[in-house]
Amino acid sequence: MASKSRKGAATTGGRRWIKWIFLGPLLLVLLVQLYFFAMVCWYSTFDPGSTSFMRQQLSELRDKKPDATLKHEWVPYERISLHLKRAVVASEDANFNEHGGVDWEALERAYERNNRRSKVVGGGSTITQQLAKNLFLSGSRSYLRKGQEMVIAFMLETVMSKRRILELYLNVAEFGRGVFGAEAAARYYYKKPAAKLGQTEAARLAVMLPNPRYYDKHRSTNYLQRRTNAIARQMRFAEVPG
Repeated sequence: MASKSRKGAATTGGRRWIKWIFLGPLLLVLLVQLYFFAMVCWYSTFDPGSTSFMRQQLSELRDKKPDATLKHEWVPYERISLHLKRAVVASEDANFNEHGGVDWEALERAYERNNRRSKVVGGGSTITQQLAKNLFLSGSRSYLRKGQEMVIAFMLETVMSKRRILELYLNVAEFGRGVFGAEAAARYYYKKPAAKLGQTEAARLAVMLPNPRYYDKHRSTNYLQRRTNAIARQMRFAEVPG
């Protein structure tokens, strides 16, 4: 009888371990999502001191220069040029005011491009998705990271207004090597505050966003000039939160 009892206990213990093998990862994923949601709620009211992208780049800079710092200064939405708001929406996410965090048509077009080239060359990310990535994730390109980015984007859209999302994005987006946010970018490239940016200056900064470190070093490429001119023409049609 004792032997049967021990066998029964062993069987029960084995089943318990099997259950946790399946439930453990699910609980971990749930806890991670709860953490992201809690941080999204926090950022809906409080400004982030730094982001995942900032910390990652600062670490890289300090590997070469231990006393390196980032160029970053937070400014409220009202102190960012309307030209820059319009330029960024025109360049990065024309449907910003309409979508719920993900632009499915843009994603489909990006998926088709990636398939044609047999690699991930673009993600069709909205401003909300880019904010999710900058705040919490990395710059790696994978469909797993893309999925997490989308989940956080839906959280952002659920908790925050479009105005707050754009305010956060303009303050944390990377504009060059160690340069984050509209205020730092305006002073770094044009020696003026973000509130004073003109139409062409704003268009150029917006065009740099997909590859800011490259354009920080290559500021006079033909593509950059052509794209800047195109965005400058489109800006007046871009709708931004008031």
